Amino acid sequence: MSIVPRTPAPAYPGRRWATCRYPGDASTCPRFRSDIRADLSTLMGLPREIRDDIELCASEAFAHTVSHPRSRCSGGSVFRMLSTPIVMGRETTLRLSVSGDHLVSRPSRASARCSLETWERAEPGRGLSMIHNLATEWGIRRWTDPTTSDGPITALWAEFTYATRACTCGGLS
Repeated sequence: MSIVPRTPAPAYPGRRWATCRYPGDASTCPRFRSDIRADLSTLMGLPREIRDDIELCASEAFAHTVSHPRSRCSGGSVFRMLSTPIVMGRETTLRLSVSGDHLVSRPSRASARCSLETWERAEPGRGLSMIHNLATEWGIRRWTDPTTSDGPITALWAEFTYATRACTCGGLS
C-alpha cells in the first residue's frame, strides 16, 4: 500500500483499474469498500454523490456475491473490475463488475409495486433492487473460464453515467 496519495486523473475511454481479488468472506467487505473508495478517488471530475452511489452498489454486489455458497466456500473468491468504457463529450460512464461463481436473480420491475408488508418480508434481493435504482444500467453476465473446470462464473455489472465539467484532457471547460 502506497502512502503517497495518487493524483486524480481524467477519465478516458478504456481506462481500467487493476482487477482486485478478495476472499469470498463477508469480513472482507470493509477492505473491499476501502479499495473501491481509493480507486474512485483517482478519477478526476467524479461527483461525490455518484461516488457514494458506486461505493454503496459495490458493497451490495460484494455482499450478494459472498452470500452464495460457492463464493464463500474454502478458496472461493470475489473479483472486482472498474473501468470507464465510454467517455463522450461531457458524459462519462463508469462500469463496475463484481464476479464470483454463483447465480443471482434479477428482481422484476413489479417488485417496486409491492405492498410495504411484502417489501419488509422480502429481505433477500433488496441490494439488487437498490442497484437497479441507483445505476444507470446494470445486469448479469455468465461465462465459463476455459482454464478451469469450476463451472460458470457470474458477474454483476453496473454502469454509472454522469456529467463532467472537465474535458477528457483534464483541462477545465
